[in-house]
Amino acid sequence: MRMAVKELNGKTFDAEIAKGTVLVDFWAPWCGPCKMLAPVIEEISEGNKAVKFCKVETGAEQEVAGKFGVMSIPTLILFKDGEEVDRLIGAYPKEIIEKWIKEKG
Repeated sequence: MRMAVKELNGKTFDAEIAKGTVLVDFWAPWCGPCKMLAPVIEEISEGNKAVKFCKVETGAEQEVAGKFGVMSIPTLILFKDGEEVDRLIGAYPKEIIEKWIKEKG
C-alpha cells in the first residue's frame, strides 16, 4: 500500500506545494504530539482526494521549517497554489482538522 502522506525536503518542497491545496505537517521523531497526530493525518488523507498531504521532518529540514517560521511542532500549514492560507499548531482531533481543511481549503 502506498503511503498517502508524502515526505518533503528542501529540494521537493516548492514544487509539491505549487499547485492546488496542500496540507504540510511539520513534525519531529522525538515529538510525542507529532506521533499522535501522524495516524490522524494519514487517516484524513485516505478519505480526501481534493487535498495533497505532505510532511516535513523539522530536524532534517531546518531550512524549510525556518522559511515558514515553524517554532512549535506539530504545525500544520495549509497552502493553496504555493501560498500559505492558514496554520494549526498542536495536535488536534480528526474532526477539527477536517473542519479546518474544509473551511480554509
